[in-house]
Amino acid sequence: MTAPSKFAANPTSSNMAGVTLMNNQNGYVVADVMRTKDGVTVSEYPSMIRVDGARVLTFDYDEIGEAIGFEFDQSDFEEIMSTHYGRMVHLDDRTMLFANPEDAAEYIDFDLTPVS
Repeated sequence: MTAPSKFAANPTSSNMAGVTLMNNQNGYVVADVMRTKDGVTVSEYPSMIRVDGARVLTFDYDEIGEAIGFEFDQSDFEEIMSTHYGRMVHLDDRTMLFANPEDAAEYIDFDLTPVS
């Protein structure tokens, strides 16, 4: 019997979702807004900022716009975001990332009907 590989995939859900933002003026303000949220971790690197959250991560455009000093919307968010993980849902006033697709079901028409 062989020992399990240390490189084997772990199928357990992390229950996390997140984004990588550009480390520029706007990315920094967005990260600063998100730092105040429960369950959110912000990690700064020379060229990027990681924003990770438990279960659901919500970027509220009005809240960000107030902090940044101009009207902030989806196009502004997409401009500073380079990558993400989790199920992303764009709404008119916010972007949400869900760790589990089942949590996003009401937004994405995800069929939760059990299959027999």
